[in-house]
This record gives sequence, C-alpha cells and structure tokens, in this order.
Amino acid sequence: MTGIVDVGGGMRAVFSAGVYDCMMDNSFMPDYCLGVSAGSANMTSFLSGQRGRVLRFYTKYSFRKEYMSMDNFIKKGSYVNLDYIYSTLSNSDGEDPLDVEALHKAKSDFHIVATRANDGKTVYFSKDTIVKDDLSVIKASCCLPVFCKAININGIDYYDGGVSDPIPFERAFQDGCDKVIVILTRPVDYRKTQERFLPFIKAVMRKHPSIYDLISIRHDLYNKAVEKAIEYEKQGKVVIIAPENCHGVDTLKKEPEALEKLYQEGYKQTQKCLERL
Repeated sequence: MTGIVDVGGGMRAVFSAGVYDCMMDNSFMPDYCLGVSAGSANMTSFLSGQRGRVLRFYTKYSFRKEYMSMDNFIKKGSYVNLDYIYSTLSNSDGEDPLDVEALHKAKSDFHIVATRANDGKTVYFSKDTIVKDDLSVIKASCCLPVFCKAININGIDYYDGGVSDPIPFERAFQDGCDKVIVILTRPVDYRKTQERFLPFIKAVMRKHPSIYDLISIRHDLYNKAVEKAIEYEKQGKVVIIAPENCHGVDTLKKEPEALEKLYQEGYKQTQKCLERL
C-alpha cells in the first residue's frame, strides 16, 4: 500500500499544489493520504480531483484581507481567517466549493492530523469527519498557535497537527503502508532551530501550556523526523519530494511571482520521481 504524507507549511504549501497537479496529470492516486496543516487542506482538493483549486487559494484568495491580515487579528483574534478559507470560500454555496461527494468517492483512505489543546496529544481524524459545509477538522489541522484562536470541535479545542506530529510517516506505516511519499515544503537539508520568541509564545499560550511545551521542542521533532525519512528513503521505504529552493516563500509570506515559482518547483520535482512513485 502506497501512502502520501503532506507536512503543509503555510504559504510554502503551494509547493504541494504543484505536486498534486502533476500527480493528477499523470493519473497517480495513492492508497492512503495523511495531511498535516495546510497539507490536509491541499489533499482535499487532490482527492476530489479539482485540479488547479489549491493553486487558486495561494495565488488568488490569499491576497484578500479576509484571508489573512492584521485586520483579521484585530477584529477576530486570528491573523489567518480559517472560517473565510474553509467555510465562506469552500462551502457548497461559496466562491470555490470543495466537491465533498467526489472526495468521499476517492479510493484513498484519508486522515487529518490535529493537536489536542488541553494535553498536546496528536489526533488523527478520518475522512468521514469531513461533511458537506463542515470542514472543521481541516480548520483544526491548519490552526497555527499564536496566529489563530483554537478550533473547537465537540467541546474540545485543537491546534495545528504539525505541533505534535510534524512529519507523521510512522503513522502511515502503522496504518499499513509499505511505501510512503513524504512531501516536504523545505529543502531536505533544512534543519529547524528553536523558536526565538518562546517567552512571548508562553505568555500567549498560557491557557494551553502543553502546546507551548511542544512548540519549544518542535525543531527537534522535525529534525529527527527528517533524518529518519532520509534513512528510510535509502531503504526504499520512503520517497521524499521536496523543493530545492523555496524562492523566498515562508509560512505567511505572500509574493505572487515567488508563489508561482514554488508551485512550478513542486510540479517539476514530482515529474522527476514519477517512476519511483
């Protein structure tokens, strides 16, 4: 069973828009998908077969103040307005609706990674939790601490899945995969350093100390996972698709030309390894 793990990465996840468009152009569909943060959102359009939809969110809608802005932060307490992205735009009556029916008809098993706010535990939501006009689990997976208010689902608060399990290929193996395609949105040789503003983050996250604790060690979790993925790739168990150059795109940075370049990078890197997939 072949799986895909998409780590997301905010605006850098435009890279996986190129990956998925290339896969759709070559009729490649995995047996299993596991999405983290923006990776989970991108996977929904891939599984629903809506080629080009992911790219529109990065190169068209993200430049609207309703999508991400200080205006949102002041008025709603979240810099990134997840309700605008995954409800207003994505609902059946929205400007760019997700085809939920096609998503559920896709043969691939699909799971969405989020982090429980009260204890920092990783939660893996199933595809069945995505229903028409309710992408709450996607919002939870994409909910960046500090930049967004927690997403509440059935009385429980959640944050970004990458906080607790940034590159969850081990989960994919546990779920039965024998080969896993890992989509990174930074070069393979990139290694994270510890967050510089931990005292500020600790103050902001005082209601959820478990999330702060994870943020303080997230660089270590990420770096160890990358090293393990590289080791697995040598064994033929993992295929890593990663950009050689992020072209200056970062988690919340928006620049049209750079986003287009990173999208093209995703398409190109996927073409290079189609036979291995």
